[in-house]
Amino acid sequence: MGRLEGKVAIITGAGQGVGRGIALAFAKEGAGVVIAEINPETAKAVAGEIKQLGAEALAVVCDVGDEKQVKKMVTRAAKKFGPIDILVNNAQRWTGGSAYHLSSPIESLPEEWWDMAFQSGVKGTWYCCKAVFPYMKDRGGKIINFASYMGVVGLEGSVDYNSNKEAIRGFSRTAAREWGKYKISVNVICPSALTPSMIAYGMAFPDKIEEMTKEMEKIPLKRVGDPEKDIGPVAVFLACSDSDFVTGQTLMVDGGLHMF
Repeated sequence: MGRLEGKVAIITGAGQGVGRGIALAFAKEGAGVVIAEINPETAKAVAGEIKQLGAEALAVVCDVGDEKQVKKMVTRAAKKFGPIDILVNNAQRWTGGSAYHLSSPIESLPEEWWDMAFQSGVKGTWYCCKAVFPYMKDRGGKIINFASYMGVVGLEGSVDYNSNKEAIRGFSRTAAREWGKYKISVNVICPSALTPSMIAYGMAFPDKIEEMTKEMEKIPLKRVGDPEKDIGPVAVFLACSDSDFVTGQTLMVDGGLHMF
């Protein structure tokens, strides 16, 4: 039996990148996986991959920045699988300021970038947590939220993204305190992994490749992480009984990049 056998997990933004890697890792451990994804094509594709592994999957189109859509998504998930055991808040829309060095200084940051970061990030995280709480209140649960090393180190040119990600960490610590009495653990992962968005950025801005490469060379472990092999197992740990006494923590799963 897998470590998540019989568990039901909702993973937001699971249509690609880190979300997809976690979805596949959870499926291999026996979980039923709900792919809550804004892109219907990628949601369906990942659900197909999970089913090929012999696990159950449900693809639900959902913009986590819209609370009505979040509530409908969670209701569909519970109708399909039953009570929700695990929530992974991975979804985040990328703004101009959060792309690699495609930045804007604080004094000239477009307000719409700020609003987009917070609506899809910390507000989406809040919406999803509220929606699953009734299912976890009487039986416990695991919530894994996603922040970023960029917020931890305060990387310049990305104040919208960084502020939002640090808000998610603050939200998570409070949720861990308030919901601990219900046996709900709340933890944070700050990942660094090669994703389609990173590849697309390199293709769109070839003049920035050298700069991006130098940034990645700072990683002490000398490689970029893999969503499924490097981030997935840590998420599995936080989702399974091995971490029952762990809450309110931030795990830097970035090969040491945050140290620079």
